[in-house]
Amino acid sequence: MSSTEQVLAAGPPVSVKGPWRAPGHRHLHGSDFAWAIAFVLPYVAVYAAFVVYPFGYALWLAGKPSLYAELVADPLYLSTAVNTLLFVGLGVNVKMFLALLLSGFFMRRRWWIKALLAVYILPWAIAAAQACLAFHWMLIGELGLVDGVLSAAFGIDGPNWFGDRWLGVGSDIVAYIWKWLPFWTVIFLAARLRIPRDIYDSAEIDGATGTRRFVHVTFPLLANLYLLCTLLSTLWTVGDFTTVYLVSGGGPAGATDVLATLGFHYAFDTSRPALGIAAVLSALPVLIPIAIVLMRRLQTSEAQL
Repeated sequence: MSSTEQVLAAGPPVSVKGPWRAPGHRHLHGSDFAWAIAFVLPYVAVYAAFVVYPFGYALWLAGKPSLYAELVADPLYLSTAVNTLLFVGLGVNVKMFLALLLSGFFMRRRWWIKALLAVYILPWAIAAAQACLAFHWMLIGELGLVDGVLSAAFGIDGPNWFGDRWLGVGSDIVAYIWKWLPFWTVIFLAARLRIPRDIYDSAEIDGATGTRRFVHVTFPLLANLYLLCTLLSTLWTVGDFTTVYLVSGGGPAGATDVLATLGFHYAFDTSRPALGIAAVLSALPVLIPIAIVLMRRLQTSEAQL
């Protein structure tokens, strides 16, 4: 058995324990029970008013099968479904992979890397609306920063970023990755810092350095966290409205819409709220299995990093 394997077998596992359970149960009586109800009731009322009722009303409003037949018959919906798959699939996976790699870069103990990290997290620190609007104006055309640099530096005219479907979808994906990459990099950086140094020292003795150390030591220890973060990010990204709406605006003529923005256009631009809700809820067959897998992974008694 190699030194690395001995440390992995004998060293303390980096784990997340299961939910803590109280050693016993104490029933509330009299005034204690009344006070407990008084404190819980406002939260229950707010949850029912702003979560249960809107979601239940949306399910009822979009419960007619004819709505989904109308969706499938609309060519715009099919192209929007493809855009959503590209936006979520490429955006989430490229973002997670880059975040994992960059977390290793920011592990280096140099003062200028720490300063760079402070600058690196700025896109995530600023509000999403301002970040997406800034990206929109950089790609707006001749007045935008990107095309202006291309014209001044190389004497060429930049493309019409929002006049072509694939350029628009690509712009949305790049803006999304740029906005959320710092957040997940910090998550993986914190996880890397939790890995005992002894494991890396043993791997170095065994000759595992650089890429081999990442493949055989770091990634196996972070695999469970990587999966959980990918599933959680997928759930969030399917419902991402801000990026597409503010970067490409769904143009040209709805060619870069995703399900979230298409539902908005159905509901407000064409005054068909039921169809808009149906467009958004059509993602549930994908979201529900992801949520189930995520909850099962989170409920494990011990999840090794």
